[in-house]
Amino acid sequence: MKNLLLALTATTALSSPLLAQDLEKDELTFGFIKLTDMAPLAVAYEQGYFLDEGLFVTLEAQANWKVLLDGVIGGQLDGAHMLAGQPLAATIGYGTEAHIITPFSMDLNGNGITVSNAVWEEMKPNIPTNEDGLPQHPISAEALAPVVEKYRSEGKPFNMGMVFPVSTHNYELRYWLAAGGLEPGYYSPENVTGQIGADVLLSVTPPPQMPATLEAGTIYGYCVGEPWNQAAVFKGIGVPVITDYELWKNNPEKVFGITADFAEENPNTTKAVVKALIRAAMWLDENDNANRMEAVEMLSQPEYVGADAEVIANSMTGTFEYEKGDKREVPDFNVFFRYNATYPFYSDAVWYLTQMRRWGQIAEAKPDSWYDEVAKSVYKPEIYLEAARALVDEGLANEADFPWDSDGYKDATPAADIIDGIPYDGRTPNGYLESLPIGLKGEQKVVGNEIQG
Repeated sequence: MKNLLLALTATTALSSPLLAQDLEKDELTFGFIKLTDMAPLAVAYEQGYFLDEGLFVTLEAQANWKVLLDGVIGGQLDGAHMLAGQPLAATIGYGTEAHIITPFSMDLNGNGITVSNAVWEEMKPNIPTNEDGLPQHPISAEALAPVVEKYRSEGKPFNMGMVFPVSTHNYELRYWLAAGGLEPGYYSPENVTGQIGADVLLSVTPPPQMPATLEAGTIYGYCVGEPWNQAAVFKGIGVPVITDYELWKNNPEKVFGITADFAEENPNTTKAVVKALIRAAMWLDENDNANRMEAVEMLSQPEYVGADAEVIANSMTGTFEYEKGDKREVPDFNVFFRYNATYPFYSDAVWYLTQMRRWGQIAEAKPDSWYDEVAKSVYKPEIYLEAARALVDEGLANEADFPWDSDGYKDATPAADIIDGIPYDGRTPNGYLESLPIGLKGEQKVVGNEIQG
């Protein structure tokens, strides 16, 4: 019956006057990783928004981020739910080289940092409590520093997991550690482990494997997207200590990535895809998240995230559970549309590039103009706004919901919204790098195991 309904919807969509434009390609395959922030893709499919645009889309879960990126570059996938760092890294030639663009940002926030129960018990004496006797948030990595030192004195390396070298999770975990005075390690052209000079050794673990890897004792903590922090709480094997909302309020997360060639060869198709994704994001946030439980049930299906609905709901419905039973209101933990979440801001791209430079993935100093040029070659707000304009003209979106006059740069993020109290302005990337106590700046580079310059 579902397939019959979809076919009928497709027939209606294809005969709609809204589809007078010719689609260069109408059968598409998109990849994703099993995380709750793939939700716009699932919603656009399940709600028929792709079909409304005359698009016949297949969604395919991928084994890991590298397989996903290779699929897009190789053409097996027409586009994908991506780590924001992936299009940027590919375009500048860090790792696999290819010109990937993003016309759509998928969400804000949505990640957390979790530690094992044993590490949590060792951290707790270093954490102040509130009037209810509960840990006071946000929790600084300063509380972790004595634990790391204890492990070092016992000859044990302190290992933590993140999902990919150019993932938000790698940079957020590094940001949190550095803000607490811990060295998260550097990359060099000769040594891409990211562990040069590290107090805490970070390594890659695919998101769905995080809880099992923690339980096995291979890592003592990790940074990952949902539902894999809340899964640790439900399994009783770990405690999330901080969300990325507390690290950097309303920070950018995943993007939808396609090759520059695909966008150039298929402009109408690209616009149609973005229209469908914008509608999905609007649906996810509308009426104060009224549709979130329906989205939770959708995502719990095995073809999407495949985690228990109860686990997904723990963070998707405006709450977040830290230590078991310590459930707090975090209404903006997952944001899909409000605060211009879907607009691909250049300043978001620049932040990722600064973190790549900060930790040595970009080995040499670059002028501010370079950051701006790379951001504009990857992030494509002009495509986004074209799709948004079409939705407004069709009566499917509100004019006031889009930043028509933006130059692509957000106002500076104030110090109060970032855990280390250091503001961020995407227009001055080198000035920002200079303001960070730990990390490369100026002409510094990593040579051997040392920072020089």
